[in-house]
Amino acid sequence: MIQVKEIKKVFRTEEVETWAISNISLNVNVGEFVAIMGPSGCGKSTLLNILGLIDTPSGGTYLLDGKDVSSLKENDRIDLRKGVIGFVFQSFNLIDELTVEENIELPLLYMGIGKRERKERVQKAMERMNIAHRSRHFPAQLSGGQQQRVAIARAVISNPKLILADEPTGNLDSKNGEEVMQLLSELHKEGTTIVMVTHSQHDAGYANRIVKLFDGHVVSELEM
Repeated sequence: MIQVKEIKKVFRTEEVETWAISNISLNVNVGEFVAIMGPSGCGKSTLLNILGLIDTPSGGTYLLDGKDVSSLKENDRIDLRKGVIGFVFQSFNLIDELTVEENIELPLLYMGIGKRERKERVQKAMERMNIAHRSRHFPAQLSGGQQQRVAIARAVISNPKLILADEPTGNLDSKNGEEVMQLLSELHKEGTTIVMVTHSQHDAGYANRIVKLFDGHVVSELEM
């Protein structure tokens, strides 16, 4: 699904040139669960943002499902993300002014899905994540674990081929963190490809493969 060859990302100012990632090559197969680990500042989130078409690389090649997406314009990247990539963030990234139901529905609105189908899919997603009883609540009325379940429901509502998770348990206690990892594990078993950035060796244990970064380079890959 993912083929990255010698990807690099350089941030430049008038005085300083900072290499966030340097000549990274990485393949992720369809249905694989890959954990990316490494110290803070090693380029994990930068790489994830490039894989998620949130950012563009400064050089190298990125093929997503066989299509070269290395230098797509912003509008094309947005269109390609719809229904293909789901995101789960450490900070949940829910919209405070929207209810649980409305937050989960948002990707379907962007995709132009009809009202009846939206309602059915949202209801199924809420039931699966055990948050249907909170459908009319706002994010501020939920616990951290509940907010992350809403975020996962929003990520999977469009049946994406790929889920990108950035420290999905980073703001959760161990119990809620375990529940979130179980949910991601279930999605993986159903065939969803997952790439997860994590500091947690425990969470990385759910993956098929651990890729370790250091100073913007891949330094090791371990099959689990």
